[in-house]
Amino acid sequence: MSSYKEIVTKAVIGKGKKLFTTENTVKVSNSPSTILGCWVINHNFHGEKQGDQVIISGSYDVNIWYSYDRDTKTDVVKETNHYQEVVRMRNRDTDTDSEDIIVRSLKQPTCSNVTIDGDEIHYTIEKELGIELVGDVKVKIEANEEEDPWDEIVDEAAQDEISSDTINQELHDDFIEENTI
Repeated sequence: MSSYKEIVTKAVIGKGKKLFTTENTVKVSNSPSTILGCWVINHNFHGEKQGDQVIISGSYDVNIWYSYDRDTKTDVVKETNHYQEVVRMRNRDTDTDSEDIIVRSLKQPTCSNVTIDGDEIHYTIEKELGIELVGDVKVKIEANEEEDPWDEIVDEAAQDEISSDTINQELHDDFIEENTI
């Protein structure tokens, strides 16, 4: 006969991802001639839930390497960008206050476009973030209360031993006389 049991466990109750694009401008002291490279490093972020929204706060450093003075000299401009992204999560059947937020960077921030406008550098940063809401859920399962049959455990060392009764039964008094010539 079977019965039903309820298990309370943590599970992912909401999940989504979103691509974010941000345009920024940095003013430099030397009028750039050419952009030689743009790197985004030190990406840090965390999320918190407010109502049906997840607020993701974070920052990253941007390093832009450029040439100036008709491509005869180079410099690197460094800038730290702070951001706050708001993600609206879908309504779910379960709504608990004890939800954990897991935010992952699915695509690290990268520079997708850089342009020069006089003594300003305009650049575009793209990043993709994944959000998971983890909360308590109740799962109902069928529990079979019939007990499995017991297996017989045989001691292998006992099988290998030969008893003294077995030896006495197989011993013949005339064994030595039969085998000597």
